Amino acid sequence: MDAIKKKMQMLKLDKENAIDRAEQAEADRKVKMELQELQLKEAKHIAEEADRKYEEVARKLVILEADLERAEDRAEVSEVKCADFEEELKNVTNNLKSLEAQAEKYSVKEDKYEEEIKLLAEKLKEAETRAEFAERSVAKLEKTIDDLEDEVYTQKMKCKGICEELDNALNDITSM
Repeated sequence: MDAIKKKMQMLKLDKENAIDRAEQAEADRKVKMELQELQLKEAKHIAEEADRKYEEVARKLVILEADLERAEDRAEVSEVKCADFEEELKNVTNNLKSLEAQAEKYSVKEDKYEEEIKLLAEKLKEAETRAEFAERSVAKLEKTIDDLEDEVYTQKMKCKGICEELDNALNDITSM
């Protein structure tokens, strides 16, 4: 009888230990889920920030494309440079689309959050650098165009002056 009581007590202790372990496992699972939820929220926040930066760079890209079109209309001399510039803008657009796709996948890949965030940040910085370079190139092209337009105007004025001198000379000759 004592052996049965001892065995019952042992089984009771085993049951309590099993319940404690189950409760501990459940608590650990809840903590892990909360941590994963926090990581997911952080990843979503980072993805939203990347989207915002993408939209900002895309807006700049639209402005740059409009500036490029104006520059092409005013200066056929810079066609080669403009073609290179358009190719650069396409690369920036492709990089930005790639960033957006990676940001969407980012929330699914919980184990790769930090590594992908670094990659997105580097690509965004590269895109912004390219956009800034493109803005500077457009400004340089516009200055070159303005200089050429000024030179054309100056040459026209010289030509007009020469024509007037020739007309005066012709009038002098015919009046003699």
